[in-house]
Parts: sequence; structure tokens; C-alpha cells
Amino acid sequence: MADDGFDPPAAGGYFDDLPIVLTPSRLPQPLIEAPAAVTVLDRELIRATGYRDLARLFRLVPGMQIGQERGGSNWVTYHGLGNDSPADMQVLIDGRAVYSPSVLGGVDWLALPVTIDEIERIEVVRGTDAVAYGPNAFLGVINIITRSAGSVPGPAASLSAGEEGIRDLRASWDSEPGNHALRLAASTRRDDGYSGLHDDSRMNIFSLRSDSRLSDHDQLTFRIAASDSARQTGYGDSPLNNNGKRTIDNRTASVQGQWRHAPSAEEELLVNYFRNEISTRDEWMASGPRIDLLPTIATSYVQLNRNRDIERNSLEVQHRKTLSPSVQGVWGGEARHERVVAPFIYYGYDDITTRLYRLFGNLEWRFSPDWTTNIGAMAEKYSDDRTRYSPRAFVNWQASPDSTLRIGYSRAWRDRNLLERYGDVRVFDPADGRIIARPYLPNPDLEPPRIDSVEIGWLERFKPGDTRLDVRLFNERIVDFVARRQMPITSDLPVLALPPINMLPTQYYNLQSPVTLRGLEYQIRTKPWTDGRIILNHVMIDRRIDDPFVKARVAPYTASLSWLQSWGGPSSGWSSMITALRMGPLAGGDGFVARYDYQAPAYTAYDFSIRRRLNFGAQDVVVALSGINLGARHQEIADRSEQSLHPEGPVNQVSRMVFLSVSIGER
Repeated sequence: MADDGFDPPAAGGYFDDLPIVLTPSRLPQPLIEAPAAVTVLDRELIRATGYRDLARLFRLVPGMQIGQERGGSNWVTYHGLGNDSPADMQVLIDGRAVYSPSVLGGVDWLALPVTIDEIERIEVVRGTDAVAYGPNAFLGVINIITRSAGSVPGPAASLSAGEEGIRDLRASWDSEPGNHALRLAASTRRDDGYSGLHDDSRMNIFSLRSDSRLSDHDQLTFRIAASDSARQTGYGDSPLNNNGKRTIDNRTASVQGQWRHAPSAEEELLVNYFRNEISTRDEWMASGPRIDLLPTIATSYVQLNRNRDIERNSLEVQHRKTLSPSVQGVWGGEARHERVVAPFIYYGYDDITTRLYRLFGNLEWRFSPDWTTNIGAMAEKYSDDRTRYSPRAFVNWQASPDSTLRIGYSRAWRDRNLLERYGDVRVFDPADGRIIARPYLPNPDLEPPRIDSVEIGWLERFKPGDTRLDVRLFNERIVDFVARRQMPITSDLPVLALPPINMLPTQYYNLQSPVTLRGLEYQIRTKPWTDGRIILNHVMIDRRIDDPFVKARVAPYTASLSWLQSWGGPSSGWSSMITALRMGPLAGGDGFVARYDYQAPAYTAYDFSIRRRLNFGAQDVVVALSGINLGARHQEIADRSEQSLHPEGPVNQVSRMVFLSVSIGER
């Protein structure tokens, strides 16, 4: 392979980029030849943060916008725009999609059946990648890659305790490497969440991974994982108790089998099958606290729920082949079947079944030593929708050994989630059976949003401080963007009126005007002194959006500044990481009652982790003191319906969390 102009990382170093990325095109490529902007969070950087939450890591990625309405709820998007549960980024664990197709879609980050200790690296594609991963890669891809079984043999354990009731325990065991290797991992996590909120949470995870070498050319990977979580949510004074205090119970289970056949280094056939099951119980009682306004419900207590059971089966095949010394390609297809049972959310449906079929391909051609082009396309057919096509074309020019320019165009479509098309929630008075509320109306004719993205990228290495610069200029234009609106009052659409808000029926619809995001994002990594690194991420976005409620979902700027330092040389075992996070004003989603105009103010937060590695014979012990949300208390994302009751100030400020961790056998 030609020199990519970037040195490979030193063994065990967590400041350097991986030389090869796999996610953007499904081809193994040097970063400078990839048809996308990519950020790699490797194992050592993940450890250095000290974070308990997987989602919090993405605050260190340029362009990502992250927020928490409470401790057990994460809002993760690229360039904002997401609804209450953003579903515009594809999230994968070892090639298995983990977003939920029911209700609002998105990813339940707390319930993901993977522990941080299992993760080898995370590749984040910043920008549209539907050509490679389908309609949910509308704005990008988060690809979580776990360690192979047998890669770090022996047992390991970690214990954490600290403020807000933090008490975590993780344990794993890895077999010796060989033709048949096995890894077991389990964890339990508990905390009291943010003070002043109904916010306790607990989560248990178990996973098993086996890697078997069947022959010189065949490998079989098998993974099963399960999680069991319970978290408190809701507010005691929500209107009519429509978002009342309750506990959400969630159980997930997945099984995945992957066969890899590589007859030579130039060719590989990959077959991947997985099945996900998600069962969520989210139910509570609504009531009528204002008797003078709502006499028909004054003595009624109505059972509400967001209960759902989800099944997903997916079979994917891909074939990669080097066609000549300058050309390599990958092509394949996927068939996916999903079934959702949520009768309260989808009135009149016992269940909803959807099917997705897609074909994809990408061709990389190095037509001169300094020029590489990537051409890709995808065709997809989603249930009753017409077949849609997504193209991509990029050209990369290595202007010098230390400088690369990238320019390209891509198009993608996003599937409408089931709530947007079929959500029909009807609340009946148990006394007489009549409808007293209908907060969601279906819109089966909703069009899928389409994005056309143009970007210019620049990668540069400067010798002073071994400084790396990654710049992305982007123009992302979305037509038929899906938003939520209140519907006019008619005789068959009941309205519950409770000052200061009216609980009007709502419906998802397509915006008539385009949504355009233009801007600049960059990352600078530099080593200004011995054993120290500075990492700066920054994005500025020009939001050209006519609808003010949609515009408020995009923070106009975000930034993070991290300082990583090893102290006293390698033998001392001391290291630290300090991060300052700056987020512009951000609204998040709609909440239970839509169209309340509110943005959480801009804020700055500080995180830190100080580690000491100690040697006791053949055993390593790592002691770490970590903290998040230091500095002034702030609000990150508001529940708009709850915030409407409290114009005097934020209702859900985050809490500082400082905790101590002890790890044995960390490798």
C-alpha cells in the first residue's frame, strides 16, 4: 500500500489516528483515501476520559451535538436536527444496527448491550453514508467495534463509586488466543441521576463473543448480548399527568453470526446475520387535576403507555475484491424484516411489519499515485414505498506527503419512523368510552426526507508539535424534512385545555421549504510538550431554516478542548485528561406537547480523569478519580411541555458527578 503521509500510531499510544478506517466505504482505506470525514476514538482515548456513559464520548467528535434531559436519557445527533429520539445516524455494534424502529426511533444509549471495556475503537463518519449503510445513515454513522475474543487473555474487573449514588461493577474473562477463542463480559451500573429529578437508573449487561478459525481462509464470529435496565422518568406536575413520574423497564437481547471467507488478501466474502429483540414497559396513570376545566375526567384515571415489543432480523452479504493494483471494490445487499407490537401507540394495529431490501456498491480507483476516486451507489426498497437510489462520488488528492484535499457529493433518503407515519394515540374515558384526547394523528402519505450533501475536506500534518489538522466544509440541503405540527380543532378531534398550554392533536408533516446547514468544522491535535497532547474540536453552523422550531434544534456552534498528559515518564504510571465542553443554545425535541418555543441556554462544562497505574507482580491495578459536569449547574435539553409550566427557570439542571474507580487486570 502506498505511503499515506501519516505515521502509524505507536504501540499503546492513545494520541494517534489509526492508519486504516473500515467504515466509510466498507473498504479498508488509509484515512486520506476515505470518501468521508472520519473520527476514530480508540481504546486508549476512551479509557483516558474515565466516562461511564458511551454517549458522552461523542462530545469529543467535531460536529456532534449531545445533550441530556436527565441522567438516564441521552440525545445524540450530528449537526442537531433530531427529534425527541434522533434517528438520523446509523449506529452499529460489530455491524449490527441497534436503532429502534418503533415509537420515535433512535437509540436507547443506556440500554445498549455493550460495555465500554469491550470496545476496541469507534469510527464516526461525519456526513451522509447511506451508500454503505442504508437510510438511517442520513447524517452519518457511529460504528462501535469490539475486541476480538482472546485479544487480552485473562480476567479483569472494575469497581466505581461516587456522587449521586454511583455504584458500578464490571467483570470480564478472555481465553487464550487460538483457533477457538471466547470472551465473557458482564456489568451492573446504578446511580441516582440528577438531583431534583425522578431519575434513578440501573442497568445490567451480559455479552459473549467467540471467534473461531475454521481454516486458513474461514473465520466464524458469534456474539450474544442481553441487557436489563430500569430508569425513572417524568415529572410530578406535568399537565394531566401526561408525562407523569414512572419507571421505564427495558430488556434487550441479540444474537449475531458472522462468517468471513478470505481466499486471499485481495478478496473477502462476508455473511452477517443478526436478530434483535427489545421489550419496553413504559406505563402510567393520567388524571384530571383541574375539575373546573375538565369535569368529564375529574373522577377518571386513564391508563397511558408506550409499551412496545420489537423484533428485527437482518441478513447481509458483501463481497470485497481487489480488481487490479489500482482498483478495489465492494458490493452486496441486505434483507431486513421488522415487527413492532405497540397497540396503544398505533391504534387499530395489533402489530406493524416492515421489510427493507437494498443493494450497495463502492469502487475505489487510484488513477495516479496522488489521486483517488470513490464512486458508490445504493438502491433500496422499503415496504410499500417506491425504490430509491442514493449516489456518492468523491475525489481525494494527496497534494504532498503531509497534505490531502477531498471533495465530494452524496445523496441519501431517511426512512420515516413508524410513529411519524402510523402513530395514532387515542385516550378513552373509562366511564363512557368516548375519546377525550388524541395527541398523535397518523400521516401514511408522509414523504421520506432527502439530503444532498457537498463537502470539501482538508487533512494536514505540520511538523512542529506533530500537529494534525482535519477540516470539513459542508453544505447539507434537506427537502421534505419531517416536523410536527398542531392540527386545527374539528368536531372529531378533542382538545384538552389546561393553561398555560393547549394539548392539541399533532401530526408529522413535510416542511415545504428546504432545510440547509452550511458551515465549518475542524479538529486540531498537537503535542506542544513532552508526553502531552491538546485536542481542539470546533464547529460553526449557518442554519438556513424557515421554521423557527426546527431551527432551534441545531446549536449554531459547539467546541471541546482536551488536554491529555502523562506525568513523570512511563514508569510513574500517572496520567490525566481534562476537557472543557462548550455547547450553543439547543432545543432538542418536541416533548409530549409540541411547539412550545424554548431553547436551553448555551453552557460550558468541565470533565476530568486522573489515573495511576500500579504494578503488583504480574497484576496491574489502575486507580482513577473522574468527574463530569464540573463548574456551574446548567441545563442541556429541556422537556418542552414541562418547561412551559416553569418560565422562571430551567427545570432539569445536570448534576456534578465525581467518582473513584479501581480496575484490576486492565489491558
